[in-house]
Amino acid sequence: MTMFLKSFAAAIVILAAAPAAQAQTQTQVVPASREQMKLTFAPVSRQVAPAVVNIYTKRVVRAAASPLFADPFFRRFFGDVPGMSQERVQRSLGSGVLIAADGTVVTNHHVIKDADEVTVVLSDRREFEASIVGSDERTDLAVLKIDGGKESFPTLVLGDSDAIEVGDVVMAVGNPFGVGQTVTQGIVSALARTNVGVSDVQSFIQTDAAINPGNSGGALVDLQGRLIGINTAIYSKDGGSNGIGFAIPTALVRQVAASIAKGGKVVRPWLGASGQAVTADLAQALKLPRPIGVLVNHIHGDSPAARGGLADGDIIVAVEGREVDDPEGLRFRLATLPIGGDAHLTVLRGGTEKAITVRLVAPPENPPRDKTDITGRNPFAGATLVNLNPALAEEIGINSGLSGVMIFAIKRGSVANRLGLQPGDMLLKVNERQVASVAEARKLLGVESPRWAITIKRNGEVMSLVLGG
Repeated sequence: MTMFLKSFAAAIVILAAAPAAQAQTQTQVVPASREQMKLTFAPVSRQVAPAVVNIYTKRVVRAAASPLFADPFFRRFFGDVPGMSQERVQRSLGSGVLIAADGTVVTNHHVIKDADEVTVVLSDRREFEASIVGSDERTDLAVLKIDGGKESFPTLVLGDSDAIEVGDVVMAVGNPFGVGQTVTQGIVSALARTNVGVSDVQSFIQTDAAINPGNSGGALVDLQGRLIGINTAIYSKDGGSNGIGFAIPTALVRQVAASIAKGGKVVRPWLGASGQAVTADLAQALKLPRPIGVLVNHIHGDSPAARGGLADGDIIVAVEGREVDDPEGLRFRLATLPIGGDAHLTVLRGGTEKAITVRLVAPPENPPRDKTDITGRNPFAGATLVNLNPALAEEIGINSGLSGVMIFAIKRGSVANRLGLQPGDMLLKVNERQVASVAEARKLLGVESPRWAITIKRNGEVMSLVLGG
């Protein structure tokens, strides 16, 4: 790295030393030595490579030997026929990064999802069986552990992803297409990309460093060899690199890894407020100089937001001094902060900037979920109902301000399934009676009726269904 910096500095000195008259005539200066011509990323690559690993997974699945054997009609009359199902092994590959000397590896959730076996291969080709410490689908991050006895593994220092800028030179390290460890170089193309659709908690670093299948879970590093992101997705029409890759910033990686290491799962802070992005039209109506922030339109009655003084109509423009442009950006900023601490929000209220401090707590299990399987002769037979609370809403990635009775799951072939009911539907009424809890739903559905009138809410749309009578 020192040689690279000296070479780069020498080139700058030569250009800077040219007389002003020569600069105006765009006179080019020929490098005077081999050292001045040398530009290399090799020192950074040597520093980073030992801490980036290859990950191989294996999953055993059972599949019907013939489509006929999977037919329910066939199974009904002939039952299980010897040899009707066969086992096959699915294999996949990816990359990972050692972030602690004890063998802690961070990678993508989708790399190890449903894996029966996970093998980690170091850059020196040694192989270790890995255990899954925890995984978080909403951020697409997972933490693995390999056991090297008393060995101290090489690691990457977690850099500050908030300090990077568009145009900074970066390097991506991973195992594309399984060819082996590969280093590519590019720049930071954009920051805070929130509409990628890869995960629920998102604010990605975009880079043009070549990233391909197999790079997932690998390292995106700066020229000091510090980890600034975990490569997770590409934009591609043919499966190859088109110069648009996305990495999860270390600001989120650090918090998720710490949460998984502590309890095996991720618990994100609960604000208790929701809203919408300020569009150009909204900005004009609100007399804002430009579209920015999240317009708050709902606050949970007993939440950190309410206790901190946040109000409907406030516009959250920054968290800890970092601008937010939409609800996804706000969710990301909060997810990078630890539970038990404070979040300092900058809001606009009536055109005046105001500072609000909220205490970060885990989303509460209130009311209790009361998960219940519905049986009997009613439209919801085969459905599982739950009381929606902030903790459950956070787990499944929906607005934590919602409450009521929700369909959590539905059995295939059940009455509820045949009627077209879906997980996520909110149950509002049964036979014109309001339903506020699973206990009330259980009571109303337990009464035999020749006619059923039910009202549900799906994706904000209220729908009614009448059966019988």
